[in-house]
Amino acid sequence: MTKHILLLLTLFICCETSYARVPQDTLLDALYTFIANKEMYMSEKNRKIGEIKHMLETPHISPEQRYDIHLRLQDEYKTYLSDSAIHYIRENTQIALQLNDTYRIYESKLDLAALYITAGMYIESLEILKTICAAQLPVELQVKYYNGYKLLYNHYSYTNPYTYIYTETSDLYRDSLLQVLDPASNHYQIVYAEKLEDAYQLKEVRDILQPILDPLSQDTHEKAVVAYALANTYKKEGNIRLQKHYYALSAICDIKNAIKENASMQALASVLYETGEVDKAYECIKSSMEDAMFCNARFRTYEVSQIFPIIQTAYQEKADKQKSDLQFFLILVSILSAFLIAAVIYVYRQMKRVARIRTELSRANDNLSVLNHDLQSTVDQLNQANQRLSEVNTELSEANQTKEAYIGHFLDLCSTYIDKLEKYQNTLHKKAIEKKFDELHKILRSRQMIDHELKELYDNFDHIFLHLYPNFVEEFNSLLLEEERFVLKSNELLNVELRIFALIRLGITDSSRIANFLHYSANTIYSYRTRVRNKAAVPREEFESMVMKIGVIRKD
Repeated sequence: MTKHILLLLTLFICCETSYARVPQDTLLDALYTFIANKEMYMSEKNRKIGEIKHMLETPHISPEQRYDIHLRLQDEYKTYLSDSAIHYIRENTQIALQLNDTYRIYESKLDLAALYITAGMYIESLEILKTICAAQLPVELQVKYYNGYKLLYNHYSYTNPYTYIYTETSDLYRDSLLQVLDPASNHYQIVYAEKLEDAYQLKEVRDILQPILDPLSQDTHEKAVVAYALANTYKKEGNIRLQKHYYALSAICDIKNAIKENASMQALASVLYETGEVDKAYECIKSSMEDAMFCNARFRTYEVSQIFPIIQTAYQEKADKQKSDLQFFLILVSILSAFLIAAVIYVYRQMKRVARIRTELSRANDNLSVLNHDLQSTVDQLNQANQRLSEVNTELSEANQTKEAYIGHFLDLCSTYIDKLEKYQNTLHKKAIEKKFDELHKILRSRQMIDHELKELYDNFDHIFLHLYPNFVEEFNSLLLEEERFVLKSNELLNVELRIFALIRLGITDSSRIANFLHYSANTIYSYRTRVRNKAAVPREEFESMVMKIGVIRKD
């Protein structure tokens, strides 16, 4: 038991410290941490109630002592579990009758009437209040009497066709309540601020409530009530940011005090829904519904039930849309994977075809050698033909080396991209299974992967091309005017202009194909080509044909 209490105290200290450091702008974010830790505060509440209940087991306690213990239990239960609070106050009513204590009889009846209002038992509450005469009550019980009538008619007016009648009656009892309250008390100030708010004297309301709230360092129930009242004021002023802030502050105080009969969480959910924050609104309204049902606060349950289906429907529609988007992108990834596999098969077949052609050329060369030995009379003609064939074979050999080099790298790239697509697909699948739709949506919208892969593609191209044509930059610069020659940075192999003419050297002369590869528009590529030709030290019309003659493929 001692270890359990120490653990709870440690958790409370950690939460209090982290909450104290939360700035105003992030208070709303802190609320969701407190929602996740509601069970911790409920455990502390149950522990405190258990300690009070244990006092009832004390031998030979007097009825008066039992009455006071029940009063403490009722105070702990009234905003936590209304049925239990009603049970203990009914017990007190019997004890008061046995003692024939007029004060306690009135006190227990007024407390029971207030709890009936919370539980939605308005007729039962009214029957109790009708049996009591305010003139016979001391001042402190008159406060409970007028407050009970005020709450009764205020709750009963909700969604009632005669709302204005019951609201006016509630206001009259509020005026009576103000007559018996101490004007210097916070209770008086809060009730008076409510009256001013109904009259839309909002600045005066803030001038009253803010000085009450600021000195409250502890997150008490009173702080929750004042913060909620301030939030309602900002709601009428249309200040969304402060409205969210004070509803969140009130909700945090309610959670930390394990108050289940609350209104701030539901009000906050409505604001979040109206501002398009559906996920957060759903989390808040779900928490509010759980609290209302746990407390059996029928009025709060009815209030929450009016907005819960709306927010739940919006939340479900958003989740369905995210699921649909996920399915679309998974199908797209699958299609891309199929295209990559088809490309690999095509390249493999092309490699076999090139190998077959080389074998046939080798056989033809052997046949020519035999004919050269057999036909001495046509030696000169065969030598010339052999020389031409040798030149063609050399060109084919060089072209084959180029193809083999690119094919090898292309196979490596295909394999790498298939692995990456598989990992990417697995990541999306995992996020979908875990229902982390916000993270999934963020991944799908990010261009980071695309930008990284483009940079890697261009780096690979630069390395492969310069491996085939190691002197390309020097020879290309020799075709330009001296003052117009390119000087590369320390981390560059090729720049955009050099990369364009490298593609031209490989036989890709169409600006649209070059633009597709480099992810520029065709007009941009055309401008680059024209600009470089204008810098040429050789005739402009011969410039690109001379670029095609740059370089000799290495035989190693």
